[in-house]
Amino acid sequence: MSYLTLDGVSHYYFSKKQYTESLHNISFSVKRNEFVALLGPSGCGKSTLLSMISGMLQPAEGEILINNEKIEISDLEIGYMLQQDYLFPWKTIIDNVLLGPQIRKRQTSDLKQRAIALLEEVGLENVADKYPSELSGGMRQRAALIRTLITEPEILLLDEPFSALDFQTKLKLEVLVSDLLKAYQKTAILVTHDIGEAISMSDRIILMSSNPGAIAKIYDVPVELRDESPFLARKHPKYGRLFDKIWADLDQQKHTVKPIEENAYERS
Repeated sequence: MSYLTLDGVSHYYFSKKQYTESLHNISFSVKRNEFVALLGPSGCGKSTLLSMISGMLQPAEGEILINNEKIEISDLEIGYMLQQDYLFPWKTIIDNVLLGPQIRKRQTSDLKQRAIALLEEVGLENVADKYPSELSGGMRQRAALIRTLITEPEILLLDEPFSALDFQTKLKLEVLVSDLLKAYQKTAILVTHDIGEAISMSDRIILMSSNPGAIAKIYDVPVELRDESPFLARKHPKYGRLFDKIWADLDQQKHTVKPIEENAYERS
């Protein structure tokens, strides 16, 4: 059953003399606890799509539904994790983590203990009273993840959260995020340029073409890869075959809009 539904979503950017269609007739559904990756070239509207799912931007056409309610009237919590951690440098890590509940006036007596427990879960138990400048990039992103999870979002939106990290740190964080999302049964949508990241972390991959942004193909990630951690999934024989298929399709789709092809990857 569909949990999040996008139905005929389009978006335009306007200037004084003309307009540009950035997204054209985007339609897809996401099941509860499903992890979906949006993959495509720069400028195809992936981040714009996340902004609309978050409710920060309204589509020019079409609608976005959560549990069959329009997103603008839904009271479900949506978490948004960006490329940069955006931790406030003058606040300690624990104060940064608790900022969301504080702003929403939802801070309870046991919430700080929960925040500390979550920091311990991601290996940050010794930095709660430190400042962001005292942490590495990977540690800051882990803190940003806990800041997002502390509000207990039903849907987690990830906009290239690992792109600024070195490859080893990136892989470790992929494993961490994947494990946490499975443990807490979160629905997630990841925006990425990285084919390997999309394959190793998600249940389905939506390939987008540009000018304007549209859905080109949709791939089901084989269950053998979904059952592995992102690190081990990269070593599976089916990972390479799917990578090569998406690589060829992405190169072909960069400047064209084609009809949706469901289940474009044939298991072998």
